[in-house]
Amino acid sequence: MTDDMDIPTETLSETEHYMIWASEEPDGETVYHIDLGLATIHFFAEEFEEFLSLVRGVRRL
Repeated sequence: MTDDMDIPTETLSETEHYMIWASEEPDGETVYHIDLGLATIHFFAEEFEEFLSLVRGVRRL
């Protein structure tokens, strides 16, 4: 097996305890990952956009 299977990743946001990052999968799909301590949630692009809309709906000014 070679290193050709390395999947490019990018950290989008990070705090002391949490992180959101994206990976470019071999099939060209971008997957978003939200690391919340021991749990990681994985979203495809359309799901991630819906999740962001949900979070924006609960933001308080």
